[in-house]
Amino acid sequence: MPPSPFLRVALQMDPLARINPASDSTFLLGLGAQALGYTLDYYQPQDLLWQHGRLLAHASRVTLYAGGDKPFAAEPPRWIDLADAVDVVLLRQDPPFDMGYLTTTYLLDTLKDKVRVVNNPSGVRNASEKLIITHFPELIPPTLVSSDAAAIAAFAAEHGTVVAKRLYGNAGKDVFRFKAGDPQLQQFAANQAAAAREPIMLQAFLPEIIQGDKRIILFNGKAVGALRRVPATGNFLANLAQGATAMACDLSKRDHEICATLAPLLQQMGLYFVGIDVIGDYLIEVNTTSPTGLQTINTLYGLEGGARMEQLFWQGLV
Repeated sequence: MPPSPFLRVALQMDPLARINPASDSTFLLGLGAQALGYTLDYYQPQDLLWQHGRLLAHASRVTLYAGGDKPFAAEPPRWIDLADAVDVVLLRQDPPFDMGYLTTTYLLDTLKDKVRVVNNPSGVRNASEKLIITHFPELIPPTLVSSDAAAIAAFAAEHGTVVAKRLYGNAGKDVFRFKAGDPQLQQFAANQAAAAREPIMLQAFLPEIIQGDKRIILFNGKAVGALRRVPATGNFLANLAQGATAMACDLSKRDHEICATLAPLLQQMGLYFVGIDVIGDYLIEVNTTSPTGLQTINTLYGLEGGARMEQLFWQGLV
């Protein structure tokens, strides 16, 4: 493999002290960078400062440790000019995708043509994780995005049972199942319209969810790993954060078709690291902000050597 140009890496992420090193994908990517001899600087979104044409970060040089009671060591923070001090920024803070997150993408856009940001901030900004699927109506289940009470009632009546979601939630929060005629469905839509001036998304309920969904990891549009997430008994949410169980799985012909259909747009938008969610034959969501699952995939498949997720990530980025 040729020498990598990415010798200096910055992690823009949530507090290191709060993550679970045994499952966190950003932590794993950092370990992978260290193994290649790259330096790591770490900062949080609120540590950014733009002034006089320069984007600075109040960042700490960190060393990460796999296992043990001390997952990282951090030097005192200092101000660094991101355009000069690093070669790649990993944009890995967690949702929700709010105005603070949006502001971060605008600031990181000022690094264009100077530093590689993964994922591309303008791509993240333009690829709403739930709404980007509307570019591919042939891949998704029956779907409605609306605040209109009559349209919501008609959609629920047509499909019997529906799943209703906030457009900008995460980790399975604010996702509910309703039967047609349930007044709570209209109340959910009204509350969302009043609180955030946002419509909701409705999708026909897919009974296949009892067998779980698939989280498929794509690097540069190519499927590199997957896991099945089976909901806990009595639940329909397949998020691991909601108690689902992770299992190994194979990719079907339909899964490969979905990935191949998405790949050109993902590559065009600079969305290098993406996690898509598939239920049965249907694409449900395209996760672009801080996709997870890398450590789980490594463990489920006993990956070693060059096949580990963090190694494939950095190999593909060169």
